[in-house]
This record gives sequence, structure tokens and C-alpha cells, in this order.
Amino acid sequence: MPELLIEFFSEEIPARMQARAADDLKRLVTEKLAANGLSFEKAEAHSTPRRLALVIDGLAERTADVREEKKGPRVGSPEQAVAGFLKSAGLTSLDQCEQRDTGKGVFYFAVAEKKGRATAEVLAEIIPAVMGDFPWPKSMRWGTGTVRWVRPLHSIIALFGGAVLDGSFDLGGAQGRLAFGNTTRGHRFLSPDAFTVTDFADYKAKLRAAHVVLDRAERKAKIKADAEALAAQEGLTLSPDDGLLEEVAGLVEWPVALVGTIDEKFMDVPSEVLITSMRTHQKYFALLDKAGKMAPRFVVVANTVTADGGKAIVAGNERVLRARLSDAKFFWDQDRKTKLEDRVSKLGAITFHAKLGTVAEKVTRVQVLAAEIARAIGADADAATRAALLSKADLVTEVVGEFPEVQGIMGRYYALGEGENPAVAEAIAEHYKPLGPSDSCPTAPVSVAVALADKLDTLVGFFAIDEKPTGSKDPYALRRAALGIIRLILENGLRLNLTQLFKAAHGAYTVGGFAAADGVAADLMAFFADRLKVTLRDQGVRHDLVDAVFALGGEDDLVRLLARVKALQTFVGSEEGANLLAAYKRASNIVRIEEKKDGKAYDQPVDAALLSLAEEKDLYGALSGAGETAQPLLAKEDFTGTMAALASLRGPVDAFFDKVTVNAEQADLRANRLRLLSQIRATLNAVADFSRIEG
Repeated sequence: MPELLIEFFSEEIPARMQARAADDLKRLVTEKLAANGLSFEKAEAHSTPRRLALVIDGLAERTADVREEKKGPRVGSPEQAVAGFLKSAGLTSLDQCEQRDTGKGVFYFAVAEKKGRATAEVLAEIIPAVMGDFPWPKSMRWGTGTVRWVRPLHSIIALFGGAVLDGSFDLGGAQGRLAFGNTTRGHRFLSPDAFTVTDFADYKAKLRAAHVVLDRAERKAKIKADAEALAAQEGLTLSPDDGLLEEVAGLVEWPVALVGTIDEKFMDVPSEVLITSMRTHQKYFALLDKAGKMAPRFVVVANTVTADGGKAIVAGNERVLRARLSDAKFFWDQDRKTKLEDRVSKLGAITFHAKLGTVAEKVTRVQVLAAEIARAIGADADAATRAALLSKADLVTEVVGEFPEVQGIMGRYYALGEGENPAVAEAIAEHYKPLGPSDSCPTAPVSVAVALADKLDTLVGFFAIDEKPTGSKDPYALRRAALGIIRLILENGLRLNLTQLFKAAHGAYTVGGFAAADGVAADLMAFFADRLKVTLRDQGVRHDLVDAVFALGGEDDLVRLLARVKALQTFVGSEEGANLLAAYKRASNIVRIEEKKDGKAYDQPVDAALLSLAEEKDLYGALSGAGETAQPLLAKEDFTGTMAALASLRGPVDAFFDKVTVNAEQADLRANRLRLLSQIRATLNAVADFSRIEG
């Protein structure tokens, strides 16, 4: 079957947009093919700095013939109904319709036979439509044209079965139309001449000959392999940086890795600053020595081959880097002349949020909360208070002003240089953590206390002013803050009552216009329940079990909650648990139906004197025994033992439903048996709300 090849050749596309653009091209074209009844075998999209390409295999040469039927009114219907049907079907008389007996009467049917079209004709319409719909994050007009594209377009390859499609794209204005063709160009400097292609294999091969590596994954692999090889020659290793690798792959079509040298005078600047400066401004890869420390070397990836083996390129990049690092070193030297504590007052000039006060006010609140948390988890409260005081001070340093990515990290360097307690310094660096699911979680007690306090203050404040996440919008990263708190608590096994912490954080605010503390705490617990489901889902824990435990109310100790959830998951996954869950639902349904019918509840104690059958006596005794056994186990947080006690109910419950008629003719006997079923529900619900469990 014929192959479709498309290429949009333009000026350089921003690196951050290329991969997404390739995906969008593939999606838009394949969606429009499907809308036209065209299937295919394989679609493959590519991107380089100057081109987007798509190849699709297995397209038919024509679309299929289509027979469309439209049912009309019943034969003999009023003239107005018939006229409306004919108009909607594009017909002029009933002679053009079929009459058909549907079993419910004879109806008119309009039948239209649509012959298939040449796929080439369809494609010539699809490509301009795709270009017009393309969702670039940013786009531009150029020359006198009116059409927007990410960068000025130079040519469009549109080949189907090796033949150029008869079509074009209207650029608007005096720019005119850009006709489809079979011509492209290679590397801007190394192979700038135009050449023609016949199919994808020819296209890819000729691009490589013209110094263009089309496949993005191949470019990334080459950059990484070449950089690692150069590092090894120096006895060094490449510092891992997947984000930078992805970006650099979007900057070059013919990657050439080169090694440069960093002047020794800059090596006393913290490595985080050096690396941030190099990757942010120059797109350089850092190299590490055998001890894992930053070496005075870097890798730059050029987009060309030079006669001198890249010496001039390296020299030019070293010169630019010296200027960049000179600024960084100047800022580093200047910052160390002022102590962190002396900078805290300047935080009063930075607004945290218009309704929540300044960063200085936030620091004051975090100090109080960090000390309280520290005492609760056995950390040094004085150290936590000190770390909280200094935690934001590096925000007003020159280095962080230039490189915001190193906030917190620089605070640690300054604190250590000033002789602060190492635990305080580490807490300053780690109080923003964890920043995401892949980020490390603090374990040092002082760091944990300050990190929790900072996030709790933020969450409580924004919930109190009703700035909660909505849908996909979360401008203040509150979901991330909640997930961070969950990780800090669970990974460190902290026994904390979240509700109390929420109220303590609420009480630390002195600004007005806040929602009440109880309401904020309740909203946050519901929010945390949702976030906990996300966290536990990754661990294979069912969301309905989290709901079942949260539904009991009052459970805000995440460590205890997780233990209860995991014990519950093991229980319902066992044969005894699954059968007992089914019995619970059966008992609950019976009680609910009868209570609704009778207009009263059956949650009163069972009257043992009315128990006549052995099976109901056995069940009553088993329920009483299970409850008595489970209660002290629950108090000791032995949830596995508690579930084992409940599992003992399976036999008596099964026997009861097999032998006992609940809706007995005697009213008092019936009521007592309904109370017995209600006791099944109450006994199991002491552990979790079993009605929330699916299955």
C-alpha cells in the first residue's frame, strides 16, 4: 500500500516545542484520516530544529464507497412532515425515496450512495486543514502573510506513493501559496543545498548524508554516548541531566560533543551555582570526578563540524563561560559579606500573597509551627526554630536572585559558612522538599519539622482564603504540598494528628477574613484523602479502602490509617474476607429495605431471650466475641489481629443466612433478627465503613 510522507521545513523551532509538535502532527493527521474512513498500518513522527516530519504506511489508494440511509416519516404522514424530511435529506420528491416495512409500519428512507474518493485528493485537503489547526503554544506572522506558524515556513513535502500531492498552503497576503513538493534541505551550514526525495527511506538516508540525524531518540543517544566517551578520556563521568539532554537534542541536527575547561578560580563557587549557570544559559553538561564532585570541565554540543576539530568553538564557549561565572563568583563573594540573619528583615518587602501577608510574616508563623512539630516528633525544637527563621533569607541574596533554582541550597552554604548548626543548615536546604514524586524526602528530624511546617502553613493559608485547587488548575501547587506532607509523614513513620496541626497553623495567622479553623481542617482532611489515594494507588492500594477507613471519621493519623488500610486490603483479598464482605452487604441491604418499609431503625441491642434457633444464637455469640476481641486489638493498633477476629464470623454468618428466615411471621422475632443483622453491620464498621468497599 502507498506511503504518505509529510515534512514542514522552517526556521528553527524552539527546542521545548518540538517533541510536542511532532505528537500533535501525528494526532491531527491520523484523526482526520479516521474521519474520512482511511485506516493505516503505522504512523511515525519526527522533529529536528528545522523540520517536522510524518510518515504513514498502509494507506489505501481510495476511500471506501459509503451507503448512507436516513429514516423519514411514516408513509401517509402530513405533507409538512414529508416536505421537511425531503429538505433535510437534500431530495426534491418522494420518488427518490424507498418505502420499507420496519415491523412498526411502512416508512420512507432516503438512501445516498457515495462513491469513494482518491486518497490523494483527501490528503490534499487534510494537510492544509491540519496546518490551520496546529496548536502551537506561540506562533508568528512573517513578511506580508497573515497566517501564523511557529517560525517562517520554507517548504512542504507532501508525497503519497512517491508522487507529489496536488495541493498548497495559503500563507495569506502577498506571501501567496506554498505549493506541496518533494524538495528539502539538509544542515544549514554543512549541507545547505536543496535535494529531492522519493519516499521516507530515501528522505531519511539523504538527510543523514546532508548532516541531519532525523530521529530525536538517536540524536539524544549520540549526544549522551559521545559526552560520556569524552568524559571517560578525562577520567571523569557525565553528570546525569535528562532535561538538558532533551533540550540539547532539540538544538542540533548534527551533534558534535566537545570538552571545555572551567577556570580554577571559579571552582570555589558552589557547584550547584556553576551547574545551574552552565545549563541555564549555555546548555553545557557538567562533569564529575571520581569522588562525585564537579570537575573543572564541561561538555558543549556543537551543531557543526569544523576544520580545527572544534578548537575555536571550545575557546569561544570558554570565553563566554568565564563572563557568566565571573558574575556568579561576584554574587557569591558579595553575598557572604552579609549574614543570613541580617537579611531576614528584608523579607518584609516580599509579598507572599496579598491576603496572607509577607514572606517575613510567613517565616514567623513557620517558626512557631516548626517548634511544635519538632517537639511532637522528638526533634530539637530550638534548631527547628532557628532553621525556620533563616529558611527564606537566601531569597534576598544576589545568587538566588540570578539563579532561583538554587534557593534553599544557597542558604545551606551561607549558614555553614557562618558557623550555624549543620542540622539547621540542612533544614534550610531541605525545607522545600520533596518537590515531586521523584525528589528525595528529608529524613533528618529538624529538616522534617521545618519542611512540614512550611507546607502546612501554605496549605492552611490558601484554604482559609478559599484559594483551593479546581479541576486541573493549581496555581499555588497545593496538591504538590499535600503530597509532600504525606510523604514526609509516611516515609518517616511520624505519628501526628493532622487536624491538630491544621488548627495550629490556622491559629498562627494574624490576618483577617479567614474561614473558621474547624471548616478549614475538615476541607483539608477531605483534600488529603484524595491526595492519599493518589499516593497509595502507586503502591497498589485500592482507593475504595482508603474511603472506607476515612469514612469512620476522626482518623487523621496517616501512619495508623495506612496500617489499617493495608490490613483491610489483605482481609478483603482473602476468601474469608470476600465472603464476609458479601454477607455484610446482604445484611445491610435487608436491614435498609426493612427500615425504610417500617419507618424505623433496627439498631437497638439484640434481645438474647428471643433467640430460638441454634444458628442465630451462634451468630450472636460470635458477634459478641469478635467485638470483645477486636476492641483491645484496635486500641493496640493491631489491625491484622483485628481482621483475624472478624474473619471468625464467616462460618456463623453463612449458617445464619442458610437456616434462618429473617422476616419471620412473629413481629418480635422478626425485629430481633433485624437487630442481629444490624449488629453484623455495626461490628464490621468498627474497623472501616464496609459499605464503601467495592465488590
